[in-house]
Amino acid sequence: MKAAKLAIPSLVALAVFMVALPFGLKLHQQDFMISLLVWVLVVSSYRLMALTGEYSLVHVVLMGAGAYGSALLAKLAGFSVWLAMPCGALVAAGIAALLSFPLFRMSGFYFLIGSFAAGEAIRLSWTYFTVPFGGPKGIKLIPSPELTLPGLGPIPFFEPIPYYYLTLIIVGISLFILYRLENSRIGLIMNAIHWRAPLAESVGVDTWRYRALAFVIASFFAGLAGALFCHYYGTANPAQFDVAAMVYVLIWVIVGGVSRFAGPIVGVVVLSVLNELFREAEQWRPLIYGCILIAAMFYLPDGLVGLPGRIRAWLDGRRGVAAAETGEAAEEPADLASPRRR
Repeated sequence: MKAAKLAIPSLVALAVFMVALPFGLKLHQQDFMISLLVWVLVVSSYRLMALTGEYSLVHVVLMGAGAYGSALLAKLAGFSVWLAMPCGALVAAGIAALLSFPLFRMSGFYFLIGSFAAGEAIRLSWTYFTVPFGGPKGIKLIPSPELTLPGLGPIPFFEPIPYYYLTLIIVGISLFILYRLENSRIGLIMNAIHWRAPLAESVGVDTWRYRALAFVIASFFAGLAGALFCHYYGTANPAQFDVAAMVYVLIWVIVGGVSRFAGPIVGVVVLSVLNELFREAEQWRPLIYGCILIAAMFYLPDGLVGLPGRIRAWLDGRRGVAAAETGEAAEEPADLASPRRR
C-alpha cells in the first residue's frame, strides 16, 4: 500500500518532467529523446515475449516490418499517416503470427537460432527487392503526420518538439497497455509458462497459444515503434534493423533486468545516455558495452532495477552488524560486575 501511494506522485512528477524536458534541450538532444522513446517501446514490448521464457533475435526486424509497412502504405498507397502507422504495426503482428507456426515448434537455443534465421531472411528480402522496398538504400522521403487544429492551424510534426509530444503520447499509452496486460490473467499465465510450463500444461493451459500470443502482441508494438521511427526520420532501410541493433536491445534488456516492468526501460535509458557520453570514442563502444554486460551478469543478476534493493540489503546488514557490536559492548560491563567474575 505504501509503495502504491509513492508510485502515483512519482509518475506525476515523471510526466511533468517529460512534458517540460524538450524546451531545455538542443536540437540534436531533442532528436535523441525521440529515438530514446522509440527504443523504450521496443524493449518494453520485447519483455512481454520474455515473460514466457523465450528470447528471439527477430524483434528488431519486426520493428522494421512495421516501418516498411507504414512507409509503403503512406507513400505508395496514399494512406493517411495516422492510418498507416497502426496498419504497419498490424503488418508486423501478421508476420509474427505466420512465423509462430514454425518457430514455436522449437524452444531455447533452437528458437533463438530459428528466429535469427527468419529475421535475416526477411531483412535480406528488403535488400534484394528494389521494388517496392528500395533495395539497400531503402525508402526515402517518407511523409510525416499532418494535423490541423481549429484556432491553432497545422501542427508541424516534421519538427522535433511536436513529434516528441506525439511519440510521448503514443509510447505512454502503449506502456500502459503492456503494463495492464502483464498484470492481467493473461500475463500471469505467461509467467506461469516461463517458470512451470509442464505444470501449466497439466492444468489445461495451451502453452503454444500463449507463447504465440505474446510474440504477436510484442511484435505489434515493435512495429508501431518502427512506424514512429520512420515517419520522423523520413527513411527506412535494412541497415537500420540489422543484428547489431538486436544485440543492443538484448544488452539493454539484460542489463536493465527483466524481473520488473521498469527494468528494460531503466536499461535503455542508462545505457543510451552513456552511449551519448562516449560518442567521441566510437571504437571503444563495444568494449564498454561488453564490460557493462559482464559486470551486470556477475554482480547484478536482477539488473539495474534490482540495485536499490541490494543497496538497502547491504545497509540493513551494516546496521545489523553495528547494532550487534553495540549490544556486545553494552553487555561487557555487566559481565565484569557479575558475582562469578568477582
